[in-house]
Amino acid sequence: MSNEQKYEVQPLTNNLYKIFQGVYNDFKSKAKSDYMFELRPLEYDEFIESVNKNYMKGIVLLENHIPTAFLLYTSAISEGVELNLIHCLGDEDVITKRKLLVEKFLELTKKERKDKVVAYPMIGPQSDFACDISFFGFKFVGLAVLRFLFNTQTSENILRSMNLKELEDCYTIQKWEDVYFEDVVRIIHSTFKTASDALFDPRYKSMDGTRDILDKIVQNIYGEFLKDASYILLCNKRPCGVCLANINDTIANIPLVGIEKEHQGKGISKHLVKNTTETILNWAKSGERNITELNVTSETNNIPALKMYRHTGFKEDYTYPQAYLPVSHFNR
Repeated sequence: MSNEQKYEVQPLTNNLYKIFQGVYNDFKSKAKSDYMFELRPLEYDEFIESVNKNYMKGIVLLENHIPTAFLLYTSAISEGVELNLIHCLGDEDVITKRKLLVEKFLELTKKERKDKVVAYPMIGPQSDFACDISFFGFKFVGLAVLRFLFNTQTSENILRSMNLKELEDCYTIQKWEDVYFEDVVRIIHSTFKTASDALFDPRYKSMDGTRDILDKIVQNIYGEFLKDASYILLCNKRPCGVCLANINDTIANIPLVGIEKEHQGKGISKHLVKNTTETILNWAKSGERNITELNVTSETNNIPALKMYRHTGFKEDYTYPQAYLPVSHFNR
């Protein structure tokens, strides 16, 4: 019996809900250890509810009528199509199963992909599939996750010992105020419109798209926005830099740091990141907020950014390939 006859791939619909629970729970048991999930994955009933509400879509691979692999994706959060996860039960014939799932995914999203990029963070065992998925037209950016840990003194000692060059007199740093929203849109757009981030999130390429990203951050869509730990850099009272922070459960994150081009290369971003990190650290130490860590993601080839985070007390935890399928491959 060939693999094509042995396997059947179809969308996750209510007729599969009962028999799908086993393979979903297998993923759930490995979400933190293998897939680096920082937050608790959804319980099965919660997951099914999100599918029913069309927040998330699933594709299931059945092996002799039993689910043994699945793919999850969504297009409800951003302007792109987010391929969230591919999980296989066990190690047998994994490459074939992943290929069949991706083929079905590309078939089901063909219409959406005419004007939407596909983004796929290949975390954990999924990175083994990078070579194979490239044949579908996917390209890659290397990303590193760095953490500032609060359960040891190492990160804090590095932060406290930072010796920063004083800011020029024209510069001041202050906490986030809503009045600067449009200025921050401009800063983020100018910083990221030609960065690799725009390859897998094309919203950065336009002001309207960037406005959508910032709006979702400050409106708590991506987690609780920490406005008192988010800082604006001003030059002669004009905003020219920003460092934003948010939190999910007990894990804080720096989603964006941006400096306008004419102000780059002066070490200013270190001041912004230090302010955000110190504020969050002080909350954790005082008990004002229950925060266990602060993390940030950076490109693996962005050496200046990696050095800046290391000098602030962050340490690389893991790296992964961020895959993306450009719009030009919509006809696949």
